[in-house]
Amino acid sequence: MNVATPELIALVRRADTLATVSGLLGWDEQVNLPPGAADQRGAQQAALAAVIHAASSDPRIGALLATLEAKGGAGLTDDERTIVRQARRDYDKATKLPADFVEEKATQDSRGYHAWARARAENDFPSYAPVLEKNLELVRREAAYLGKGDAPYDYMLDLHDPGLTASAVDRLFGELKQELLPLVRAITASPVASRARAAGDKLRGFPVEGQGAFLREVTGKIGFDYNRGRIDVSLHPFCSGTGSDVRMTTRYKEDQPLDALFGSIHETGHGLYEQGLPASYLGTGLGINAGMAVHESQSRLWENQVARSRAFWQHFEPRWRALFPGQTAGLGSDELYLAINAVEPTLIRVDADEVTYNLHIILRFEIEKQLFAGELAVRDLPAAWRAATRELIGLDLTSDREGVLQDVHWSGGAFGYFPSYCLGNMIAAQLWFRALALRPALEEDFARGDFSWLLAWLRENIHTQGCRYSALELVRRVTGEELSPRPLVRYLRERYGSLYGLG
Repeated sequence: MNVATPELIALVRRADTLATVSGLLGWDEQVNLPPGAADQRGAQQAALAAVIHAASSDPRIGALLATLEAKGGAGLTDDERTIVRQARRDYDKATKLPADFVEEKATQDSRGYHAWARARAENDFPSYAPVLEKNLELVRREAAYLGKGDAPYDYMLDLHDPGLTASAVDRLFGELKQELLPLVRAITASPVASRARAAGDKLRGFPVEGQGAFLREVTGKIGFDYNRGRIDVSLHPFCSGTGSDVRMTTRYKEDQPLDALFGSIHETGHGLYEQGLPASYLGTGLGINAGMAVHESQSRLWENQVARSRAFWQHFEPRWRALFPGQTAGLGSDELYLAINAVEPTLIRVDADEVTYNLHIILRFEIEKQLFAGELAVRDLPAAWRAATRELIGLDLTSDREGVLQDVHWSGGAFGYFPSYCLGNMIAAQLWFRALALRPALEEDFARGDFSWLLAWLRENIHTQGCRYSALELVRRVTGEELSPRPLVRYLRERYGSLYGLG
């Protein structure tokens, strides 16, 4: 190892450690913070952002990078090259963003969350519109500081998934949309669709305590280490933290017990990824994830390909019935499987089934493109959302609460994040078929309650790689193919085609 590398690692890890404190404050803000403390939390985050910015832009990091990059990085190991590349990316961003801008953005992020929560509760988009306008302004300024002022949306996409561009997403989503719309129409027109809805309607009156106990058993069984993580309740489910301290949240509804369960399995996929990153390199390029699309692939694979399978429920159904004997007495196993895999267009993204979910992401991507191109004003977002919902989802909105106000992401300036969800679905399907090719009896493992092979395979091929490779390169290396929507379409047709009698 180059003599400069340990000092570089120590400095970037210090900045990352400070960032984890900010993340913990953000978790607390959505889980525990009393409403009257919102302004103070904004001030705390701003003060901490200044400290993080100073640590991230320490001139000593720049000097060490210059030393390590000399002569094209000759003599560095592959691991060191990954560490240096990521440190350079982070350092350049930190040194090009003025400290007062960083503080302003941190304050706005906190203010934006509370403004969104109020607007959503009161169905009051006009009160939230100024926040979105300010967030867009900040994002454009940030892109300009980083030399991407002519392509701010590409900058935001790259921020969440390095190397990704709007044109690449456009191509992938365009092909998926062409295949997905007729598939959704065929499924929802099937007589099985009404039976699936009827089965779901039987799921009523599931006590929250029992739901919480069951989902902890399930998530622990598939591999989540509760000695290094926890799950709580929030307005919008999420996962944050690091492998040493993963913070997941969910939300419960007594008459929709599958929502909390699958939402928790989804967040567990994120948590498993974080817990699988090399702890000894935490905060460096070897100890951070490969981007949000890869992160979403882990959550969606566990939530959908694994947890919605018959084999998964062959193992867990007896325990579920034992916990809820009265609530499940009138529901047969085939009905349960239909309820688990019910396909019905919904207005709310987080409540969507895995077939129509991708249409919700395409909707958001297309709206974000229009916002950044100057083709859509913030004040016109509700009308644009209503029109897109009618076109893609086939439903009419009755309020902005179930439309443009439903998601938290834009309140913190997280534009360009939504595509990661659908890209994650594509990656998950591609990984799934590769795993099945290597282990044809994989679902037999699930029926026995054994998820160890799949987790170990993901650990080796995805988690322990850190951000050594971009998402597109990682997919190519693990599956032997370029990222494509075709495996996702194949997976959806195979599972739902047979279930809904599509031939």
